[in-house]
Amino acid sequence: MARYIALLRGINVGGINIKMADLKDAISSLGFDNVKTVLASGNVLFDSDRTDREAIKSEIEACLRERFGYDAWIVLVDRQSLAAIVEGFPFEADREGWHPYVLLSSDPASLDDMFAAAQSLALGDEAVALGDGVLYWHVERGETLKSPFGKLSAKAKYKSTTTNRNLRTLRKLL
Repeated sequence: MARYIALLRGINVGGINIKMADLKDAISSLGFDNVKTVLASGNVLFDSDRTDREAIKSEIEACLRERFGYDAWIVLVDRQSLAAIVEGFPFEADREGWHPYVLLSSDPASLDDMFAAAQSLALGDEAVALGDGVLYWHVERGETLKSPFGKLSAKAKYKSTTTNRNLRTLRKLL
């Protein structure tokens, strides 16, 4: 049985409010085991002996759309992959005054596109690096939303395929 992590995009911000108990019930109703939510930002851990990630992803998104009435998108990773992502963070993760972020995607081409576009930005002190199926981003606290890369990553064309998590959150998920 594999341990999976579903990372929901855009809940409990911008008017899409979901109680974690209700989210847990929704995922449990799909037949997954050992369902647990972590924080109120859309992180769900569960066990399954199913291996077709795309089918699992689609089933969860459909359930969320039906149950909560919003256009749901998730990124689905297994625990082993998430551990490798966390281990691979290439910057000083605990640097005082900085946020260590990881952008995850259900479409790796969108990360490649984002990384290529970032090369033409004046990033200043912030840093972006490609990882194995992720983008790592290091940005000064207080600059996340107004930084050049922050603005790029918030573009609508990435909304349905990417989500961003602080490295500290990913560590909690493990």
